Amino acid sequence: MLKSTLNAFTDTNGVARATAITGTVELANLIPPTVTYESRGNLLIIGTAEQLLQLADQFSTLNSVTLLATDSNTSHTKTAHTLYYSQAITVKGYLGAFDVYCRIGHETTAVDTNLAKIAIGRECFDIVVDMTATGVMNVEIPAAGYYAVGQRSEAQVSAKLAALVDELPAMIGTFDKPKYFRLNPDLCAHSSRSIKGCDRCIDACPAGALSSDGVAIAIDPYLCQGVGTCATACPTEAISYALPDPQITQNFVHSVLARYKQEGGQTPTLLLYGERDTDAVAHALTELPSCVITLALEELATVGIDTWFSALAYGAHQVLLATNTKYIPATIDTVLTNELTIAQNFLTELGYDADRICLFDFSDSAHFKGYESTLMTPIEAALTGTKREKLFIVLETLNQSSPAQPTHSTVTANAPYGSVTCETDDCTLCMSCVSVCPTRALHAIGDRPGLLFVEQDCIQCGMCEKACPEKVITLEAGFNWDWQARKADKLIHEEPAACCISCGKPFAPASMVKMLTEKLQSHSHFQGEAIRRLSMCEDCRVRDIFEKMEQDPQSQVRV
Repeated sequence: MLKSTLNAFTDTNGVARATAITGTVELANLIPPTVTYESRGNLLIIGTAEQLLQLADQFSTLNSVTLLATDSNTSHTKTAHTLYYSQAITVKGYLGAFDVYCRIGHETTAVDTNLAKIAIGRECFDIVVDMTATGVMNVEIPAAGYYAVGQRSEAQVSAKLAALVDELPAMIGTFDKPKYFRLNPDLCAHSSRSIKGCDRCIDACPAGALSSDGVAIAIDPYLCQGVGTCATACPTEAISYALPDPQITQNFVHSVLARYKQEGGQTPTLLLYGERDTDAVAHALTELPSCVITLALEELATVGIDTWFSALAYGAHQVLLATNTKYIPATIDTVLTNELTIAQNFLTELGYDADRICLFDFSDSAHFKGYESTLMTPIEAALTGTKREKLFIVLETLNQSSPAQPTHSTVTANAPYGSVTCETDDCTLCMSCVSVCPTRALHAIGDRPGLLFVEQDCIQCGMCEKACPEKVITLEAGFNWDWQARKADKLIHEEPAACCISCGKPFAPASMVKMLTEKLQSHSHFQGEAIRRLSMCEDCRVRDIFEKMEQDPQSQVRV
């Protein structure tokens, strides 16, 4: 339908658009990694007793049907089906592996029970149909095999149940699903040395697939539904989308826009949409100008600010993020809104219209008017590098011809851009901040006591602030438009080195030795000559200890 709609336009822009879209290699991984589900067709239905007894016979072709009522109505006790009752129900898992625990019987004396063991003699159920009004599994995008039917109007419930009667018998067997993400723990800014940092990916997942053990992020590939918000929210690319790779997506954007221009197309607007909205896009194209170029993504939120600005750099006059905005799940809406707020803030700070990048509702198609001018001379070659590097290249280029020429901009508190300040009078250069910094934005000078900072690398994870024992480091969200200053090593603090009182070699920051001496001079372990060793380098300290032990083997020398 979409292809026929594209081919229906015979004007120059319409022909150029159809040629560019159909003549560019599709976005696809030839052999994507997968995860496998196994289902034996053991169904659990949760709802009121009346609902359950009406539904039970409709799914008789499945291996088994278990009924779990949430009310204590006893008027339906005469039935061929066993009816379990509980109001305390937890459901976790996915297709072929749903763990269901509930309290059966009187709530004051009952204990949590594995319902599958009791009902079908197995560890878990394969499929769950949930008729409750609020849903037992509290996630915006449910796992495969879980059908939250009750959260709909009466007509919608009837239609969905009719569809499930036809669909569920086919949910028996082995099923493969793409593994949508890549995870690189070495790039993760979530935690270091027991210091908690970035949680953006966990907050961004509407499927409950991400979790933390306090040390590292874990992603359950069976719960992941490929929405991509975790990858969009991740500032370091520790999580990246894999279907397709983000670089492939941007290369595709570059190729489509270049081909459109080559075929004589003018004033291109790029419309990004999720594949589930293909029918809505086909209808919208009948009302939109023929200069609107559509690009299907697995999900709309799989790309973010770097791809949007790259599209502007490749010649798009505007980037539309198209969807039915009334029906975006809250978590996805939050991620898109946060990312879009940052993008539009950059545009307005540069003196450009904020809606050069904007959400677009299909219902507004008939009233859409695009921009006649581009923001910059298109970049000929596709950008490469990390997503931050590509974004900064575009922003630097835009700023060169910016009508506003900003020098520094405020950003939202959750934006991964900014700097740090240090109250140097109290800083001892202990380097605790350096040891936890995931991007090396903070690092040591090396040949002398000192702390350096590279603003471009700071993602505002907050670990340095939490790790500082003196509490002298503070985060400052913001964006520095001076690209040379942003990339350069900035001296945060430097001080003379303390020299070893034995050999004269510099070995530690003077303030640290002074602080330790003052704090430990009254301690029983640092009385007499022991306090002097705080002013020695490691080699001399060890040598001094062994010399004292040789002189008096019976002595208990304190290290």
